Amino acid sequence: MSTEVPASMEHHPDIIEMRNRSELAASAPRAQMIEALAVGAGLFLAISPWVVGFNASFSRLAVCNLVLGLAYTLMMAGFGSAYERTHARAWAGTLIGLFTIIAPWALNGGAHVRATILTNVITGGVMTCLALAAVAATLTVSVTRKHGTR
Repeated sequence: MSTEVPASMEHHPDIIEMRNRSELAASAPRAQMIEALAVGAGLFLAISPWVVGFNASFSRLAVCNLVLGLAYTLMMAGFGSAYERTHARAWAGTLIGLFTIIAPWALNGGAHVRATILTNVITGGVMTCLALAAVAATLTVSVTRKHGTR
């Protein structure tokens, strides 16, 4: 009977490489800029019904924007500082951005108010682009490290 303790996964070469790649991505100014812009976009979506003024006539859309904006902000927050734990959330952020674009029609049965459509389409498009940029940050770091260029 052996009393040898199995090696911890903490020291596995693949885990160490993933952590190094995540640290490199998180330290990049690009990742920090993406995080800051994404948090700003999410917070704007959350307060947009009251800023733009469609909270009274489209209450379902107002609640939806509040919830989606806060969810997007929480998912994208921490991207630059804790990349290894939050990069997968960017895919969910992409879905939130896409739903934000179609929300005026999905929730209000064809809303024809310019303020709701413009706010959601523009903000949703920005949110989708930022979430995809967060996803792309992983690919850029992986390709850069694989080919040995910086």
